[in-house]
Amino acid sequence: MKRFYATASVTGDGPFGVALDGKPLRTPARALLAVPTRALADAVAAEWQGQGEKIDPRSLPLTGLANAAIDRVAADHAGFARRLATYAESELIAYRADGPASLLAAQAAAWDPWVEWLSRRYDVGLTMTTGIMHVAQPPATLARVQAAFAAFTPFQLAPLDPIVTITGSAVLALAVAAGELEAQAAYDMAHVDARWQEEQWGRDPLAEKAEATRRADLDAAVRFLRLLPPADAA
Repeated sequence: MKRFYATASVTGDGPFGVALDGKPLRTPARALLAVPTRALADAVAAEWQGQGEKIDPRSLPLTGLANAAIDRVAADHAGFARRLATYAESELIAYRADGPASLLAAQAAAWDPWVEWLSRRYDVGLTMTTGIMHVAQPPATLARVQAAFAAFTPFQLAPLDPIVTITGSAVLALAVAAGELEAQAAYDMAHVDARWQEEQWGRDPLAEKAEATRRADLDAAVRFLRLLPPADAA
């Protein structure tokens, strides 16, 4: 789409909107785009102000997450939270390799601190296993994780969606939401196996391109989350 405006600006004093040449920005479902904080509104407005002669939707990730929060998550808050919480049923950091020793050591160094963090913060544990065969997690753990995601607002759940799906981990996503883990570290934690394989056989140029896209998506999601009020522990 060709750029049709000169100036993007923030409107209101809470919630905050964004206007293009004074006309309020709307979501794809035609709702007013209104966000909880001035910092997030400033960042969304900056995305639009930074467009060139043509609008590139791929360069509007914060706008996209705000749209998702308003149009999709708010309409089914409970269902959205429940879907994200289901990742705990096959929690990444509970599945360890059965060898070699160097990979086991890499997994333990990266993941054991977050198993312990889950226990400290939420008073529940994970059932650990080796290999890829499914192991059931304790019902109390699943219920606690479900309650944690249900306590997030739609604007917090929207960025947690890509964080959970890119990392494959409900626990790492909760740690990000708590401010305990940043984007780069979360990505690295979720790709311990891939990094180990690269050390053995080198990097795949095609995989690097896909990885760059996932990293950018994760960075945008974490940035969006940091522009909101801190998430409370559920």
